[in-house]
Amino acid sequence: MEFFQQAIRLKPYRRGFHIITAEVLHALPQLARLQTGMCQVFIQHTSASLTINENADPTVRMDFETFFNKAVPENDPDYRHDYEGADDMPAHLKSSLLGSSVLIPILRGRLALGTWQGIYLCEHRDEGGSRNLVITAWGQPSPAGT
Repeated sequence: MEFFQQAIRLKPYRRGFHIITAEVLHALPQLARLQTGMCQVFIQHTSASLTINENADPTVRMDFETFFNKAVPENDPDYRHDYEGADDMPAHLKSSLLGSSVLIPILRGRLALGTWQGIYLCEHRDEGGSRNLVITAWGQPSPAGT
Protein backbone atom coordinates (compact mmCIF):
# COMPACT_ATOMS: atom_id res chain seq x y z
CA MET A 1 0.00 0.00 0.00
CA GLU A 2 1.21 3.49 -0.85
CA PHE A 3 0.08 6.83 0.57
CA PHE A 4 0.36 10.27 -1.02
CA GLN A 5 -0.69 13.58 0.48
CA GLN A 6 -0.63 17.17 -0.67
CA ALA A 7 -1.93 20.37 0.91
CA ILE A 8 -2.98 23.09 -1.53
CA ARG A 9 -4.39 26.59 -1.29
CA LEU A 10 -7.12 27.40 -3.79
CA LYS A 11 -7.44 30.87 -5.23
CA PRO A 12 -10.39 32.87 -3.84
CA TYR A 13 -13.67 31.97 -5.52
CA ARG A 14 -16.79 34.08 -5.50
CA ARG A 15 -19.78 32.83 -3.58
CA GLY A 16 -21.31 29.81 -5.32
CA PHE A 17 -20.48 26.31 -6.49
CA HIS A 18 -17.28 25.78 -8.48
CA ILE A 19 -15.79 22.71 -10.13
CA ILE A 20 -12.28 22.09 -8.77
CA THR A 21 -11.59 18.60 -10.13
CA ALA A 22 -8.70 19.83 -12.29
CA GLU A 23 -7.02 21.56 -9.32
CA VAL A 24 -7.24 18.36 -7.28
CA LEU A 25 -5.80 16.22 -10.08
CA HIS A 26 -3.02 18.72 -10.75
CA ALA A 27 -2.03 18.71 -7.06
CA LEU A 28 -1.65 14.94 -6.81
CA PRO A 29 -0.17 13.44 -10.01
CA GLN A 30 0.86 10.38 -7.97
CA LEU A 31 -2.72 9.11 -8.40
CA ALA A 32 -1.57 7.61 -11.69
CA ARG A 33 0.74 5.26 -9.73
CA LEU A 34 -2.19 3.57 -7.95
CA GLN A 35 -4.07 0.67 -9.52
CA THR A 36 -6.86 0.76 -6.95
CA GLY A 37 -7.43 2.86 -3.89
CA MET A 38 -9.18 5.86 -2.41
CA CYS A 39 -8.74 9.61 -2.57
CA GLN A 40 -10.02 11.93 0.13
CA VAL A 41 -10.30 15.67 -0.42
CA PHE A 42 -10.74 17.61 2.83
CA ILE A 43 -11.38 21.35 3.23
CA GLN A 44 -9.94 23.07 6.30
CA HIS A 45 -12.72 25.61 6.73
CA THR A 46 -16.11 25.86 8.44
CA SER A 47 -17.83 28.20 5.99
CA ALA A 48 -17.11 26.36 2.73
CA SER A 49 -17.71 22.74 1.82
CA LEU A 50 -17.17 20.04 -0.79
CA THR A 51 -19.52 17.82 -2.74
CA ILE A 52 -19.66 15.83 -5.98
CA ASN A 53 -22.25 16.54 -8.63
CA GLU A 54 -22.96 17.48 -12.27
CA ASN A 55 -19.89 18.83 -14.08
CA ALA A 56 -21.36 19.81 -17.47
CA ASP A 57 -24.29 22.19 -17.19
CA PRO A 58 -23.45 25.35 -15.18
CA THR A 59 -27.13 25.94 -14.40
CA VAL A 60 -26.93 23.01 -11.97
CA ARG A 61 -24.42 24.96 -9.88
CA MET A 62 -26.61 28.07 -10.07
CA ASP A 63 -29.60 26.04 -8.88
CA PHE A 64 -27.54 24.66 -5.98
CA GLU A 65 -26.83 28.24 -4.88
CA THR A 66 -30.51 29.18 -5.21
CA PHE A 67 -31.66 26.16 -3.21
CA PHE A 68 -29.20 26.66 -0.35
CA ASN A 69 -29.95 30.38 -0.12
CA LYS A 70 -33.65 29.58 0.21
CA ALA A 71 -33.10 26.71 2.65
CA VAL A 72 -30.67 28.65 4.87
CA PRO A 73 -31.48 32.36 4.55
CA GLU A 74 -29.34 35.23 5.77
CA ASN A 75 -30.45 37.76 8.37
CA ASP A 76 -32.51 35.29 10.37
CA PRO A 77 -33.20 37.13 13.64
CA ASP A 78 -32.85 33.87 15.60
CA TYR A 79 -29.15 33.46 14.68
CA ARG A 80 -26.88 34.46 17.55
CA HIS A 81 -23.56 34.01 15.72
CA ASP A 82 -23.53 37.13 13.55
CA TYR A 83 -20.22 38.82 14.45
CA GLU A 84 -18.71 38.24 11.01
CA GLY A 85 -21.67 39.34 8.92
CA ALA A 86 -25.05 38.16 7.72
CA ASP A 87 -23.56 35.39 5.56
CA ASP A 88 -21.44 33.82 8.33
CA MET A 89 -23.89 31.63 10.28
CA PRO A 90 -25.71 30.53 7.12
CA ALA A 91 -22.30 29.57 5.69
CA HIS A 92 -21.58 27.37 8.72
CA LEU A 93 -24.96 25.66 8.39
CA LYS A 94 -24.59 25.09 4.63
CA SER A 95 -21.11 23.71 5.18
CA SER A 96 -22.40 21.23 7.76
CA LEU A 97 -25.20 20.12 5.45
CA LEU A 98 -22.80 19.34 2.59
CA GLY A 99 -19.71 18.26 4.52
CA SER A 100 -16.01 18.94 4.73
CA SER A 101 -14.72 16.06 2.60
CA VAL A 102 -15.39 13.79 -0.33
CA LEU A 103 -14.06 10.25 -0.77
CA ILE A 104 -13.55 8.96 -4.31
CA PRO A 105 -12.41 5.50 -5.45
CA ILE A 106 -9.27 5.24 -7.57
CA LEU A 107 -9.51 2.83 -10.49
CA ARG A 108 -6.53 2.15 -12.75
CA GLY A 109 -4.75 5.33 -11.69
CA ARG A 110 -7.71 7.68 -12.11
CA LEU A 111 -10.48 9.06 -9.97
CA ALA A 112 -13.49 6.82 -10.59
CA LEU A 113 -15.89 9.73 -11.07
CA GLY A 114 -18.88 9.18 -13.31
CA THR A 115 -19.02 10.74 -16.77
CA TRP A 116 -20.92 13.81 -15.57
CA GLN A 117 -19.41 14.13 -12.08
CA GLY A 118 -17.03 16.75 -10.76
CA ILE A 119 -15.73 17.88 -7.38
CA TYR A 120 -17.34 21.12 -6.22
CA LEU A 121 -15.94 23.78 -3.94
CA CYS A 122 -19.05 25.19 -2.30
CA GLU A 123 -18.18 28.74 -1.29
CA HIS A 124 -20.82 30.00 1.11
CA ARG A 125 -19.33 33.40 2.00
CA ASP A 126 -19.41 36.62 0.01
CA GLU A 127 -15.73 37.18 0.85
CA GLY A 128 -14.50 33.70 1.74
CA GLY A 129 -10.96 34.20 0.51
CA SER A 130 -8.60 31.43 -0.51
CA ARG A 131 -9.36 27.96 0.83
CA ASN A 132 -7.03 25.19 2.00
CA LEU A 133 -7.45 21.56 0.95
CA VAL A 134 -5.65 18.43 2.08
CA ILE A 135 -5.72 15.71 -0.58
CA THR A 136 -4.79 12.19 0.48
CA ALA A 137 -4.62 9.14 -1.78
CA TRP A 138 -3.81 5.59 -0.79
CA GLY A 139 -3.99 2.22 -2.42
CA GLN A 140 -2.41 -0.64 -4.27
CA PRO A 141 0.40 0.42 -6.64
CA SER A 142 0.07 -0.33 -10.32
CA PRO A 143 2.10 -3.29 -11.57
CA ALA A 144 5.58 -2.31 -12.79
CA GLY A 145 5.62 -1.08 -16.37
CA THR A 146 1.93 -0.14 -16.60
